[in-house]
Amino acid sequence: MREGRRLALTAWVLGPLGLVLLIGSVLYVRSAYTWVTVASTSMSPTYTTGDRLVVELMDGDQVRRGDVVLVDSPLPDLDAPVLKRVVGVGGDRVACCEGSGTDERVTLNGRPLKESYVRDGVADGIGRPYDLKVPDGQLFLLGDHRGNSIDSRFYGSGDTAGAVSAGAVRGRVVDGLGGALFALLGAVLGLVLALVGLGCGIAARVVRRRSVPPPPPWPVHT
Repeated sequence: MREGRRLALTAWVLGPLGLVLLIGSVLYVRSAYTWVTVASTSMSPTYTTGDRLVVELMDGDQVRRGDVVLVDSPLPDLDAPVLKRVVGVGGDRVACCEGSGTDERVTLNGRPLKESYVRDGVADGIGRPYDLKVPDGQLFLLGDHRGNSIDSRFYGSGDTAGAVSAGAVRGRVVDGLGGALFALLGAVLGLVLALVGLGCGIAARVVRRRSVPPPPPWPVHT
């Protein structure tokens, strides 16, 4: 009887705890992260077509220079969100370019940027100079493949560059699974606890049935 009570108590503790952990982890991942598939070469060589990326959902005022963000394009003919790198934030002055060829550099607040991520070391690649002070609450975005990216160089009116509202940002790309990994591990742990609790509950019922003495035999009259 004691063994049955112990198993039942374990089931009542682990079962609900596991379900809460499982459901909470799944809901957290769904509300805090999303997954996207790279559909163009504008961010190569960092990300190539077909890559699956984890995006942490956040507001644009939380991103920093160098982050790769998922953002709604301001161009009317692009309905889907795009991936771009944050080069400048509100108050920065971004200009192109200093030097030429592989020595070409975008400047940020008067200083040349070291951009090891750009394809073939080319910081512009289209011969479209710009010099823009990014307004507060906006971001200056560029693709890593500067010769094949529709980005802030084309977001302004006419031939001028333009920034994007920070409110257009949906999230930031994270390496690997980021914080989602811990949440997924929590979900797996919750599932294990729930199953162990279920197993203990079944075992408790079996033990209790075995501990119940059989009924006395019916009297036989001869």
